[in-house]
This record gives sequence, structure tokens and C-alpha cells, in this order.
Amino acid sequence: MTPPYSIHPTDHIPLLAAHVIEQVSHRAIRRRGVAHIALSGGSTPRALFRLLADEPWRHRIPWADIHLWWVDERWVPPDDPESNYGVCYALLLKHLSHFTAHRVLTEQNSPEQSAERYAQELRGVFQLGPYARPRFDLILLGMGPDGHTASLFPGTAILNERKALVAVGHAPQPPHTRITLTYPVLNRSAYDLFLVTGASKGPALQQIFTAADGDTSLPAARVRPSRGKLHWLLDESAAAAAGLLPSGKSPPFAPV
Repeated sequence: MTPPYSIHPTDHIPLLAAHVIEQVSHRAIRRRGVAHIALSGGSTPRALFRLLADEPWRHRIPWADIHLWWVDERWVPPDDPESNYGVCYALLLKHLSHFTAHRVLTEQNSPEQSAERYAQELRGVFQLGPYARPRFDLILLGMGPDGHTASLFPGTAILNERKALVAVGHAPQPPHTRITLTYPVLNRSAYDLFLVTGASKGPALQQIFTAADGDTSLPAARVRPSRGKLHWLLDESAAAAAGLLPSGKSPPFAPV
């Protein structure tokens, strides 16, 4: 089954994502008093972080009742320019008066210890049993030109992980060592939202959206929440490079 997607101007992608965060968080807080959202790194979310740090979004999002997590992290200190948390803090978090952030502690002695510590934090905050998996209200994802998402890269053993909530991954480009959520977590989310911009993503998008049903050769294509919503927000450059909707007519997008 072809994943649902919609095509928009590049500068609309952050705004649409902000609307999703607003609606998902308010709904979750009404139901349970708290919302859990996982953020991704990379270049695409930076415009979103800048938007959320400014008015009116800084006060439209109920930050005090949201727990922020990270989909993946590079094995670098939090003040390193390559740190996903560090970038988010500089662009967004430092501008908020109240927030709860669960970052990956890269100060641990080893990546394996860091991954286990993050998994323990997930189990504790979500109050999970030994074999249970957390159910995020929203996971924001991106995709690289090679079709990777989170730190799940093509041809790596981590793609077959079915038990661990968090694992150590390996990227082809530095920093090579990564800590990442696994498919058992990504595919249990209530809402997985991809933000994909740029013509360089076109070939991978074309493979994902035109391949035969069930083709999961690219890591991003394996994100298929079993009991949740999935949507891909594509900008016009990425969609054009993928040969999607040559008529220029995009399917409608309802944030929630």
C-alpha cells in the first residue's frame, strides 16, 4: 500500500508540522494530562524549531505538559554542533519558559550504556512492563537521500532489531556512532509524520511510492504504524524529483 502523502511549498512544511504538534498535543493532554512527542535531527526540522520558538507558536503549544524525546542522537557531547539535542536547544528549547526534555545521555561510558539508559528512561516514564513498548502521541521523522530514517541506515543490522526499544546504529558519514529508537517503537506510535524536503530525496521517494506493495528495501519504507496514523509531508522539489503527481494536484492533508 502506498503511504499517504501531500505536497506543499517548502516554507509550508514547518507550518503544517506545527499545526500537527498543536492538535496532537492538546488532544493528548485533554485525554491523559500529558503528551509525548519525539523529535528528529537533521536539516529539515530546523525551520520548524525556529517557527515554534517564535510567536504565536511559542504560546500556542502547551509546552509545560509535553514530554519531548529524541528519535535518535549522534554520539557527541550535547554542546557539539552535530548534537541533535544541542541544535534543538539552541533553536527552540532555550526560548521556552517550561519544557521537559528527555535527551540521550551521551556522557555515558559507551554507546551501549547510553542506549540502555535511554531505554530505561522510556520504560520508567511510560510505566512499561518488561516486554511493553511506548506509544508516542507523535513521532516526527525525516529521510535522507539514501532512504534512511532515524539512525536506521540501509544494510545495517539494526534494521532487524525486534526487541530493543533503543539500539546503537552506524552511519556511513561521521559521526558514525548513533543512538536510535527502533522499529518496535516507531511502528507503535499513534502518529508518524515525515517531513521531507529537497530534490536530493527524489530517487528514494520514487522507490518508496512507486514500488510494489510491501517493498521495504529502504529503511524509511518500513515505518508503517500498526495502530496509528502515517503521513508524509513532501515539498515540491522532493515530489517533482520523485515524479509524483505530475499534474501538480496534491492529495488533501488533514493535520489530525
